[in-house]
Amino acid sequence: MTTKTLLHSTFVLLPALVGLVACQSPAPEPSAVKDQTQVAAAQQTASPAITAKPVDTTPVERPKPQKRKVAARPTAEVKPSEDDPVKGKWSLDDATKGLSAGKTISATIETDLGSLECKLFDDKAPLTVANFVGLARGTRPWKTPEGKWEKKAAYDGTIFHRIIKGFMIQGGDSRKNGTGEPGYVVPDEIWEDANHDRAGLLCMANRGPNTNGAQFFITDDAAAHLDVSYTIFGECGPVDLVHKIASVEVAREKPRTPVAIKKVTITRK
Repeated sequence: MTTKTLLHSTFVLLPALVGLVACQSPAPEPSAVKDQTQVAAAQQTASPAITAKPVDTTPVERPKPQKRKVAARPTAEVKPSEDDPVKGKWSLDDATKGLSAGKTISATIETDLGSLECKLFDDKAPLTVANFVGLARGTRPWKTPEGKWEKKAAYDGTIFHRIIKGFMIQGGDSRKNGTGEPGYVVPDEIWEDANHDRAGLLCMANRGPNTNGAQFFITDDAAAHLDVSYTIFGECGPVDLVHKIASVEVAREKPRTPVAIKKVTITRK
């Protein structure tokens, strides 16, 4: 085989090998890749690298992406883990026991770059909010990385372990590397008109339908390709802080200097 033939074969095989490795990457991780229709549209509107015409610097107002209709879906039944101390039964009443009376449940996510204030959508995703609140308060038992079921604040001392600017920031993993799970799963809750249409939306990460656990992400921009696949259970601000966290230096989606989640505090007013 000639050197020229060997190089050609290498370049042909390399993309396939890269794709194979990508398919074996651990989840839960929402993908930043949009569908092929969006990719094709982007390619058709791309400017050529070289042009003989003067560059028009007049600002162009781009049309906002159209929302697609998201219909509510029935909540699935999931099989509880055999060793789960509560056998998968965990309600909003369980999660909020001991909190002051009120209609609005909020979560303050304190990071080393500032605090995010999140309004939780308990009216739209009650099971997801109950799970998140229970984990944050340390009242819902979960399985630690050591394999022991415990009641302790699951998010305190974790990090935003995966960051993609212009897409989302992901955290809530006790292992701090994207592989951790709480020992059980929670079903998807897809509510009417649940569009990932802006930055600041608080969503559950998953590894497929009805496999939500502890990991969550906050959108850094609209991400319509996530509609109907990921539960939206709150909204966080200020959005500028979300953008700030999303802008930290990363290496292959991993922050070079981890952004710490110091503490998550739940309140009700």
